[in-house]
Amino acid sequence: MKNRRAWIALALAFSLIVAACGSDDDAGSDVEDDSTATTAESAEDEAMEDEEAMEDEEAMEDDEAMEDDEAAADADRSITVALVGNDNITRMGELAAEYFTPETGIEVNLTVLDEQTLREVTTRDVGAGGEQFDVVQIGMYETPQFGANGWLVGLNDLAAASDTYDIDDLIPAVRNGLSVDGELYSSPFYAESSFVMYRSDIIDNMPEAPTWEEVAAIAREVDSDEMAGICLRGKPGWGDLGAAFTTVLNTFGGTWWEANADGSIGASQVDQPEFAEALNFYVDLLNDAGEDDAANSSFNECKTLYEEGKVAMWYDATVAASLFPEDVVENTAFALAPTKETDASGWLWAWTLAIPVSTSDQDAAWQFIDWATNAGYHEIIAEEDGWRAVPPGTRKSLYERPEYLEAADAFAQRTLDAMLAAPIDNPGTTPRPGLPGVQYVGVPEFQDVGTRCTELFSAAIAGSMSVDDALADCHIIASEVSS
Repeated sequence: MKNRRAWIALALAFSLIVAACGSDDDAGSDVEDDSTATTAESAEDEAMEDEEAMEDEEAMEDDEAMEDDEAAADADRSITVALVGNDNITRMGELAAEYFTPETGIEVNLTVLDEQTLREVTTRDVGAGGEQFDVVQIGMYETPQFGANGWLVGLNDLAAASDTYDIDDLIPAVRNGLSVDGELYSSPFYAESSFVMYRSDIIDNMPEAPTWEEVAAIAREVDSDEMAGICLRGKPGWGDLGAAFTTVLNTFGGTWWEANADGSIGASQVDQPEFAEALNFYVDLLNDAGEDDAANSSFNECKTLYEEGKVAMWYDATVAASLFPEDVVENTAFALAPTKETDASGWLWAWTLAIPVSTSDQDAAWQFIDWATNAGYHEIIAEEDGWRAVPPGTRKSLYERPEYLEAADAFAQRTLDAMLAAPIDNPGTTPRPGLPGVQYVGVPEFQDVGTRCTELFSAAIAGSMSVDDALADCHIIASEVSS
């Protein structure tokens, strides 16, 4: 800019010299003097206009440079997100690159893990105040515990300031399960209960609300070399085999621990007859009519087997129905979670997104959570994959959309009914310690105990140890944390 101004000054001086030289003739007329003065003034005006134009141009260039710097800064902005590897959630990761990042300039780096690994990694990292993740996917088991421990950012104020989130649209049972003293600590991506999915072209005698004895009888009846009668989780992990088995345990009248008067963990109940009856029933059903390699099967494996026509029925999460191809949905019917001693047995779960307090960019983390879990994301999925593929169970507005109710007619109302009936506050026949839960016990100790014990139960399913030995060893493990 200084060089330009010097050039302008030089040009102006030269113009004045020229004008002066033109008036050296003393005999010149007044007209000539006026003309000379006018020429000098015009040259000065033109020079000033040039300087102003250059200053305007430089100001514009400075603004553009600042905008470029800001855009570059936004382009460098990124968050790291830990996610579980299932179809609904990996699809969200794909759409984040297509929609969220171009709109916000925030790059989303995904770490996709299987369920058990995700739980171990997030618990360790978030609990220790690590900075590995800006957003973590956790569930209804972890959220209230992490929130009460002060490990997560509360979302109420962030949600209230958002024009797109609408916290009051969340299904109350789900919102309550993710809150502590009214503060929401994670935002649900999808929520679910559990039910029986079965081949309606093969099975025509399934009750709408079956007992486990009825389900087992049908599974054994239709089991063949070509098609297993039922698929159940057998893979170790408190949220894998542990989730499905604990719903069976509850309705058989068993529980992991008794509850002390103050809600703390009491004596282990693994050595009680109800626990043994439930585990023997589960292992025998898989051995008689279950899928091949059941000890290594969980949600994803059973889903694949069911879609391929290799199993006749499957007891698992209601969200599975939204992931089936159209031809599978056409030949599938749904029944409530089986019972024995209780009126209901379906679980209540939500995969959610939360912000650890250790994040280095809370604003970017919240922008991503808002985008991925608000009703606008439902519109994106509906446009991309159809209304039937929308992640279910989180928002009241979804179950008021005619397009969704029509597309998901086979399972939408059944899913909602199962979630509302889930006995989260009283899942069995006896009180249990900790926070409410159906397919888990709401105490921190359950994560380790459930995982170690299900390794034993999975070994019993595989035939590498007896059920009696698995129960005896599990009772020792569960007794280690009893007070």
